[in-house]
Amino acid sequence: AIYEKSLIPIKAKRGCKLDPVLKQHNREINKRRIGIEHVFGVLKTFKILSERYRNRGKRLGLRFNLIAGIYNLELNEK
Repeated sequence: AIYEKSLIPIKAKRGCKLDPVLKQHNREINKRRIGIEHVFGVLKTFKILSERYRNRGKRLGLRFNLIAGIYNLELNEK
């Protein structure tokens, strides 16, 4: 499902090039996404997030919040 606030880059059709305006639009989207992607990369240093989760599904949110809290704590110390 596509959410109303989600930003998705526009792809060029086969054999055609993107308009310069659309390329600029894609760059703006990528500028927003790169920071988020870097955070996900750092969070994946925790093995529980980088591999398939095999424990109870109810506890995944709690564990993710704990790991995000650890990341935020490290971020504030820098």
